[in-house]
Amino acid sequence: MTTSTPEPAPVAGAARAPAGAARAPARAGLRRLAGWWFPEIPLARIALLRLAVFGFVVVDVLWLRTAGWYHGYADPTWYEPLVVGELLRLPPASVRLVDALRWGCVGLALAAMSGRFPRVLGWGTAICWGWYQYVAFSYGKVDHDRADFLVALFVLPTVGMAYLSDARRSQAAGFALRCVQLMAIATYFMAGVAKIRFGGWEWVNSATLARAVIRRGTWVSEWMLDFPFLLHAAQWGLLAAELASPLIFLLSARWQRRVVGLWFAFHAATYASITIAFWPHLVMMLSFLPLESYRDTVLRRWRARRAALE
Repeated sequence: MTTSTPEPAPVAGAARAPAGAARAPARAGLRRLAGWWFPEIPLARIALLRLAVFGFVVVDVLWLRTAGWYHGYADPTWYEPLVVGELLRLPPASVRLVDALRWGCVGLALAAMSGRFPRVLGWGTAICWGWYQYVAFSYGKVDHDRADFLVALFVLPTVGMAYLSDARRSQAAGFALRCVQLMAIATYFMAGVAKIRFGGWEWVNSATLARAVIRRGTWVSEWMLDFPFLLHAAQWGLLAAELASPLIFLLSARWQRRVVGLWFAFHAATYASITIAFWPHLVMMLSFLPLESYRDTVLRRWRARRAALE
């Protein structure tokens, strides 16, 4: 005759342990995602980036003059409002409107560079410069590098007060910086998608760059017309780099800086070859760089040199 061993009594909460263990990876994933979206970065980096962003607004309006200023004289019949213009019922351009936007951009941007009233002056600059660009876009093509620059103008003021020597770290600053980074990389990636969507594979297999060199080439690039295979390879290389651009977020900070350096070299070569530059986009790419570290290095070397001369 055998006797049965009684089953051990269940421990309170034992049945809930697997569910809690299953939720642990989810919580860890959410923490990593939140840490990626809201990294703590020095506020000095935001202050330096805002200085570059608002400084570019002044340079763009007064020196580059790539949009807006002459459309005040255009016939209103050529005005074709974009979606935002239809929603906000923005009027056609006029000389007075364009002049007000032009000098408003300059005045607000210069005031914003002081660091005072960062939200009021920052968003004022964003609205004024965005409207100024909209005037040009409503009479011609939309420049994607200027459309994405608006993201930097609108998100950077959300951080609030930030000083050039600010050693504090902020998640709000990290979120604003991440938004600028994402938009900058999206510009590359969507440019590659647009090439395939609208130009098809013939964009990379035809004489796209050869035509650009014929129209806008310089002595740096004209010799390549005798070696069309180089231009053909460059087209494929450009498309591959644009489609692979989001991979930068998988790299370490050191390798991100190296990739940004390669992109800057590419833009320098593009300007030297066909005199095309995406100026506001280059400013946005500064968001990947430790600007405060570069500032400290420059100041340290300058002080050391000054001490050596005394």
